[in-house]
Amino acid sequence: MKRIDLFLNEREANRVCKALHKAGAPGYSVMRHVTGRGLAGEISEDMDFSGLGANAHIVAFCESHMVNRLREAVKPLLELYGGVGFVSDAEPL
Repeated sequence: MKRIDLFLNEREANRVCKALHKAGAPGYSVMRHVTGRGLAGEISEDMDFSGLGANAHIVAFCESHMVNRLREAVKPLLELYGGVGFVSDAEPL
């Protein structure tokens, strides 16, 4: 099983979720107003007031054979609107 983690602008989360669903993702979770530090620097907590610049974290789990299909659906959106994605192995508890 694989885990896909996507970090992107919150305004694009619905668009990315629709692409995941259309590509056959069995499901996903969305966490909004994600803050932290990455390659672009620190994300300010002050952005919570306006929502501008807030990020989202989308997590999806799928079988290994589905990863390329999901990648092909999401990668163009991440390149167009900004964001990063990671694939890792996942083992059910």
